[in-house]
Amino acid sequence: MRLKDVLIGAGLGFVAGYALKEALETQPVSPEKALKHVKENVQETLPINGSWIHMKPETYEKDDLAYEVYKGGISSTLDGETKQFDFVVDAQTGTILEMSS
Repeated sequence: MRLKDVLIGAGLGFVAGYALKEALETQPVSPEKALKHVKENVQETLPINGSWIHMKPETYEKDDLAYEVYKGGISSTLDGETKQFDFVVDAQTGTILEMSS
């Protein structure tokens, strides 16, 4: 093989890898990963008994900004009483936008 062929192959591989990386970063977070992220962040302060999440993202407005989000909830037992907490997670980044009881 000639050096020119090797360099062309390496350049094409680099470009293809970069394009794939960019395409994967624009993919929304899966609902399962979003729920796992919420549970990991909340587990430190609340014992989690159960959880759920809507599998289809929906449009949500907060502070005059529109987001594609997943909505869900977790249940926790505090002082012998089961309480429900609802959450809203950005579908693109997995960031928790809102949590309420």
